[in-house]
Amino acid sequence: MSTDLKMTHAARRILDTASELFYRRGITPVGVDLIAAEAGVTKKTIYDRFGSKDNLVMAYLRERDERWRTVVERHVAAAADARCAVVAVFDSLEEWHGADADRGCAMINARAELSAPDHPSRALAAEQKQWLLGRFDDLLAAAGIDDAHGKAVELLLLHEGALVMTDVGQVGDAIGRAREAARRITD
Repeated sequence: MSTDLKMTHAARRILDTASELFYRRGITPVGVDLIAAEAGVTKKTIYDRFGSKDNLVMAYLRERDERWRTVVERHVAAAADARCAVVAVFDSLEEWHGADADRGCAMINARAELSAPDHPSRALAAEQKQWLLGRFDDLLAAAGIDDAHGKAVELLLLHEGALVMTDVGQVGDAIGRAREAARRITD
């Protein structure tokens, strides 16, 4: 389900409010009462528009994932060549973290919080990481890098580690250091 322009104004307000609350406070502690109060709607409106809190959580995660992929693709498209495009993914991470991700990865946060093995957020998180791995794989192959898949795995580990260490704050300029490591992998 893609969040799109067919969404009513109330649904948009609910999703925007829930997204901010879920990311800032966590999914579990944020109830529909708080979302309704903050969005200026009734709980009935939330359920009419989304059906359940889980559906609202999934809409939040899907929209965030779409925005993240758009940032990545914009940076990749602006790169001078395929090798630079690999490194540009780390530029997108730096932009994303500075603007919209100072609490780490929403997918990983949701996966940790919603630990039931059958919760759909777990599959969505895995899908996002698989997409990024595939993106690295494609970019490395386009650049003619040997062992593109093996190096794509290394880049994914660098990417995710940089995001975690930036959030945890134990490594100064974790994203910049990961970007330089990515540059060495592509050289």
